[in-house]
Amino acid sequence: MTALQFHTLVSSQIAALENMTMRFASNKEDANDLLQDTILKALKNKEKYKPNTNIKAWLFTIMRNTYINGYNRAIRSKIDHDTTEQQYYLNTANRKDLSPTESITNFNEIKEIVNKLEEVYKIPFQMMYEGFKYKEIADKLSLPIGTVKSRIFFARQKLADFLKRA
Repeated sequence: MTALQFHTLVSSQIAALENMTMRFASNKEDANDLLQDTILKALKNKEKYKPNTNIKAWLFTIMRNTYINGYNRAIRSKIDHDTTEQQYYLNTANRKDLSPTESITNFNEIKEIVNKLEEVYKIPFQMMYEGFKYKEIADKLSLPIGTVKSRIFFARQKLADFLKRA
């Protein structure tokens, strides 16, 4: 498919894309930005489009993922600024109801609970908490990645159940 053919195909879907942007965006300006980002990504990634497939679905998927990524980025960027002289940047998630000693106590309790987990759940969970990716954990423990994911999931469930009871 030539570049001109691809541009024509994408252009034929602009009206449908404009209608869809209003479902995601809260105002016309944000909708136009989302539409522009979607078309730009589609044009940059034209080699990933398989000819004779549903172009509208492909474009809607790009739009949805663009919106979700932008939303997640906006959530992560909400950082409270400390006005002390050292000017530390804090991401407090608006949790001001716990005193520092309560936070430390809760953290120590959670560490104790994690240490009580069976080894098959504890080791992958601790590795994930330390920043290892699922693939890295699977490689280091010589386990299938699905097993690693399920063990971490069950560790989280057991931790949540224990915290509900406490």
